[in-house]
Amino acid sequence: MLLSILTSIFLILSFPNFNLNYLVFIGFVPLFLAIEKNSRKKAFWFFYVSGFLFYLGTLYWLYHVTGFGLIVLCLYLALYFGVFGFLIAFLGRPGIFLYPAIWVLLEYIQSRLFTGFGWTLLGYSQYKNLPFIQIADFTGVCGVSFVIMLVNVAIWRLVKHKKLSRSLSFVALVLIAVYAYGFFRLNSEEKSPTVKVSIIQGNIPQEIKWQPEAREAILNRYITLTKIAAIDDPDLIIWPETSFPGFFGNDRKMTSEVLELAGEIDTSLLLGANTVKGAKYFNSALLISGKGEKIDKYDKIHLVPFGEYVPFSDKFPVLHDLVLGELGEFTEGRDFKIFELPVDKLKAGKSQVNFAALICFEDIFPELARKFVKNGADFLIVITNDAWYGRSGAPYQHAACSVF
Repeated sequence: MLLSILTSIFLILSFPNFNLNYLVFIGFVPLFLAIEKNSRKKAFWFFYVSGFLFYLGTLYWLYHVTGFGLIVLCLYLALYFGVFGFLIAFLGRPGIFLYPAIWVLLEYIQSRLFTGFGWTLLGYSQYKNLPFIQIADFTGVCGVSFVIMLVNVAIWRLVKHKKLSRSLSFVALVLIAVYAYGFFRLNSEEKSPTVKVSIIQGNIPQEIKWQPEAREAILNRYITLTKIAAIDDPDLIIWPETSFPGFFGNDRKMTSEVLELAGEIDTSLLLGANTVKGAKYFNSALLISGKGEKIDKYDKIHLVPFGEYVPFSDKFPVLHDLVLGELGEFTEGRDFKIFELPVDKLKAGKSQVNFAALICFEDIFPELARKFVKNGADFLIVITNDAWYGRSGAPYQHAACSVF
């Protein structure tokens, strides 16, 4: 059990805020040693406990929104660790590539099953290790996870047998190939049109964000910062997720102020706002033209469980009472909206530039980004509000995911 806990510690330290990312390459070795000569049942539980502690230590910030959801999520995610341990004990000692393949398959399922939660995948720990992660352009983050697990298995075998083998030599060649490709990609020159963007960071504390008496001050802060940013004559100015302190369109006075702002600075403005249509609420991104006209709207497609909706609450309404989030139920969007940046001020050297906006944790679902690009997006924007989670590792872990 101590070895299992040691694995949890190594893995926790590999991710933000600690960022000791080299520890992930030996993180599973203590756990592999712990299950040797143990039954499949014990292997499952050793891995399960290690996984639970790992997720609790990295996702602890969820308690700011829902303590109940945090525990349920960690208990669920730990199952993937448990299944991995069981399969290792069941399979015995197959080829060195099988264990990494199983791990990647489990990560893939975790990222998609029950709406998916692909957070703190092993590959994300290497988000600052640029040469190492370049293979993600054709393997995705799971390819990075595969190599990490491959190194763990190789070191485990080295510790166990205390001698080198052909398989270990082959793993060394894999690492050389990964880094060689990485340096090649980083030094490849790619030319494309440019768009000048200004990003507005309001830094509004979550505890005052929805207080009625704070709405005017919040909007004034964003307006002031936007006017300052407009001095640099950008093509596009971006506000964060739900930065508009109300319901865009319904709160007419504040809506008019934003439209007038865009017209005054003569610059396109992308902002995050809650919107209402009938009895349905949406988490939206809105594009305002430099003429002060609302051009288009994207409604968030992949909602956050327990934050924006409660899973199975339609069948069990009592679940609402167990969730501590400030927001109610949101409705998911359906349209993969592509925004067209108005060309009247565009300096990009082409007639039209298209982009898409991913909201909150939508950037951890690669299929969403791919769909937007296939629909014609030239670049992607991620708007988010990570103030929900206080001073924690959440925004840094989110940034690690967003790199990919």
